[in-house]
Amino acid sequence: MSAEPEAPEAPEVPEVPEAKPPVITPVRVIVALCLFAPFVSMLWVSSYAKTEPAFIGIPFFYWYQMLWVVISTALTMIAYQLWQRDQRARKGGASK
Repeated sequence: MSAEPEAPEAPEVPEVPEAKPPVITPVRVIVALCLFAPFVSMLWVSSYAKTEPAFIGIPFFYWYQMLWVVISTALTMIAYQLWQRDQRARKGGASK
């Protein structure tokens, strides 16, 4: 039985956590609204369940939905671009 003296343990130094950017940012709110708007507009059927006003002979019910296909595409493209820009900014601003 050897009684070797043990070296004292170094005191634990608390690590300072890295400051992370907030999870909910204005850009992310805009992205969410861009993606959420088409769902609300299409699921709220009573707002467009009518035939008037007709557009070039097409009842409102149909052309409203076709218009939202185009609007949804544009909003999804905007959301994607904003998301990509937000992710680049969070990773330190690396370029494309």
